[in-house]
Parts: sequence; C-alpha cells; structure tokens
Amino acid sequence: MALAPNLSAERDLQTEEAEGTHVDAPELRIFVLALFFIFGGITSLNDVIIPKLKDLFTLSYMQAMLVQFCFFTAYAVMGLPGAALVKRIGYMRGAVVGLLTMMAGCLLFIPASQSATYGLFLFALFVLASGVVVVQVVTNPLISLLGPARTAHSRLSFAQAFNSLGTVIFPAVGASLILGDLKAVKADALTGPALAAYRMAETQTVVHTYTVLALALLVVAGVVWANRHRLRDEHHESSSLVASFALLRDKRFGLGALCIFLYVGAEVSIGSLIVNYLKQPKVLGLDDAGAGLYIPYYWGGALVGRFIGSAMLRAVSPGKVLACNALGAIALILISANASGHLAAASLLLVGLMNSIMFPTIFSLACKGLGRRAADGSGIINIAIFGGALVPILTGALADATASLPLALALPALCYAVIAYFGYYTHKPSKAAVKR
Repeated sequence: MALAPNLSAERDLQTEEAEGTHVDAPELRIFVLALFFIFGGITSLNDVIIPKLKDLFTLSYMQAMLVQFCFFTAYAVMGLPGAALVKRIGYMRGAVVGLLTMMAGCLLFIPASQSATYGLFLFALFVLASGVVVVQVVTNPLISLLGPARTAHSRLSFAQAFNSLGTVIFPAVGASLILGDLKAVKADALTGPALAAYRMAETQTVVHTYTVLALALLVVAGVVWANRHRLRDEHHESSSLVASFALLRDKRFGLGALCIFLYVGAEVSIGSLIVNYLKQPKVLGLDDAGAGLYIPYYWGGALVGRFIGSAMLRAVSPGKVLACNALGAIALILISANASGHLAAASLLLVGLMNSIMFPTIFSLACKGLGRRAADGSGIINIAIFGGALVPILTGALADATASLPLALALPALCYAVIAYFGYYTHKPSKAAVKR
C-alpha cells in the first residue's frame, strides 16, 4: 500500500524534469496526426456496420452490439502486449506493425462476406481493432512527448481533433456506400440458399469499403517504415506485463483508467444507437440510410469541441472543463430521453460536443508524471478502452429488456456521472501536493 505515495512523489519529480524534456520533431507531429485521423475514422465505421448487419442477420440490439464487443475486446487483450511490443521495437516500428495488422483485419472482410457468416465479420473486426490498439499505444504518449509537458493537455486535445475529423468523414462516406443500397426485400423474408446469397451480395459494399482502406493502410505503413529512424533516443522503463498493473494502485491513475473505461463505453453506446434511435417514429422516423447520414453530426460535435477545447485547456483547469462537459452530457441525455422529434434528435447528437475533450483530458490527467512508464500507462489505458465492448452490450441488453432506447440511455448517463467526479477530484492537484 506504500506504492501510491511513492509513485505520487516520483510523479512530481518526473513532471518537473519533463517540463524541459521533449522531442523537437515537427514532421513527426504530422505523422501522429495522420494516425489519429485513420484509427478514429475506422473505429467510427462500426456505427454504420451495426445497422447493416443487424438487418442482414436479423439481430437483437444486444446481438448487434457484439460488433462493438469484439472490436473493443481487442483493447483488453492487446493493451499490455502492445505496450511491450512498442517498448521493444520503438514507436515508429510499432506503428508499422499496428498498421499492417489493421490492413489484415480489413482484408478478412473478404472471406467473411463470401461465407455470409456473422461470426467471421466479428473476427475480422477483432483483428482490425488489434492493430488499432498498437497504433494507439504509440500515438498517445508520442504526442505528449512532442512538446513541453505543461501543454500536453492542449496538444493531445488538438490531436484528438484529427481523430474526430476521421470520425466525421468516414461515417459520412460509409453511410452512403454501405447503407445506401439496402434493398426493399428484408433478410427475415428469406431462408436457405436465397438468404445466404442475399447476405453475400449485400455485404459486398462492406468488402469494397474495407479493401480500399487496406490499400491505404499499406501505403501509410510504407511511409512510416521509410521514416523509422527519425525518432531517436527513445527511453522506456523495462518492466513485466504484470508489474504494469501496479500503476492502478495509484488513486489518480486508477480512477482515470476507470473513467476511460466508462467514457469510451458511453460514447460508443450512444454512437451505436444513433441510427436505430433516429428511426423511431417518436424521433425522426427515418430509414437506415437517412438516419446514417446523421452519424457525422455526433462525431462532428466532438471535432468542433476538440479545436475549441485545445485552446480552452491552456487557460482553464482541465479537471474543471472535464467535470462541466460530463454534467452537460448528462443534461443532454435527460432532455433527449424525455423529448420527441428534432429536439430529441438534436440533444442526443449534441452529446458528441460534450465528449470532445474527455478522452484526451482523462488520459493526460491520469498519466501525468509517469515519465519512462508512459508506455506502460498507455497500455493500461488501452485495456480500459474495453469499456467500449462491455458498456454497449449492457446498454443493448437494457434496450431489449425495457423495449425502450431512451431508457437504455440511463447507463451512459451514469458513466458520465463518474467522469464528472474525476474532473472534480483532479481539480485540486496543488492542495494534494502540499499535503504530501
């Protein structure tokens, strides 16, 4: 139990040292921003695939949420191995491994479509997400390294804005490509060979989309490999995978990891339900393609908020901003659940604006002062992203049990309540430091 005070003291020393220690490599910032754009966009495509596969395989809400479960389970499985890999081969080579793994996951959509098997689609998503995990283990600490420690909150929020740019562009294109061609005939009206043939034909749009992504990832991996020697003098603390979990005994880091779990779970749950939520007669009564076009508004709110937040976090306490945004998300969920029509739709989509600074702010507040253990901290944080697997499943089960999507939103609201507390807790660092 003595680890937490010792780690806190070590944090203070490392934070002071880190103020003057950073890598001056502007070209690497462009590379990192590009990676944020790519993995953000690919992750948000799940919101488009879910309604597509739900209709084709006649799934319940909980079954459809297995898309997110398999995707985000990769964070729990690959978080620490990804961190160990990056510590062994370095940031740039680690990014190449992650990009090539993402490419392999995209190509697995081809046999999944040919067999018209839901389980193979889920496996392809798991492999794709495994690559995303490795890339995120690289990008989160690297963006903090590429500048002074005192502006890490702002810099990470700015980088996350490019993540959001990907989440806006990819679903907008994906909705028209993947959802726009659903035929009048429905899967539940077919059986046997006719059903298998229909599923194979309808999933071709998914295959084409991910094949293009695979080619793009190959090109990016080649560029990164060509620049693998640009980042020098990397330093990583050598530690076992099990020892990395000792970081959770530090209250600040442990609570921050929990909040990452809850934040990603809440964000993904809402994003996954947008299409079906807007299809409700009480809300907008749209079809799949029409509702899918609203997904970019949700992620677009996060895009706008991150650019604003990048500037705001330079002047306002990060903990205070985090708490206010979490309370704002709760208020918007309550409005949407008790309203109808455009008010219900707009208030739910505006939760994306409240989400904007949450991930980067929670991450930087939790990992502040980790120094050479940054890769270990990033690995643990990536495991916490498993919340994107579990919370959506529970939200889907709640929707099935209550036959009400508005009631199911109560679970994401509870997640935001815990995040609001973390913002309040980290708003008092100077007082805590005096008491040590």
